[in-house]
Amino acid sequence: MQKKIPMRQCVGCREMKPKKELIRVVKSPEGAISLDFRGKAPGRGAYLCPDPACLKRAIKSKALERTFEIPIPQEIYDGLLAKMEEGDHG
Repeated sequence: MQKKIPMRQCVGCREMKPKKELIRVVKSPEGAISLDFRGKAPGRGAYLCPDPACLKRAIKSKALERTFEIPIPQEIYDGLLAKMEEGDHG
């Protein structure tokens, strides 16, 4: 029996993709925003394709701010962009 692949929606392009292909941004129970590359950190998660175009779209539409209901620090966006430019998100 094949295991079900967990799917998540990118907050940039709004497409459903396998969770492990996406980068997770997480808001911890204490309210801190961080990047979660293993997908295991506790808290509310939002997912982005490893594509700078999706990141730009998410920034423009304030998708992460809406998801977490707080302002997103610039270093989170910088960290996401750096990770995407590396091409490795695993």
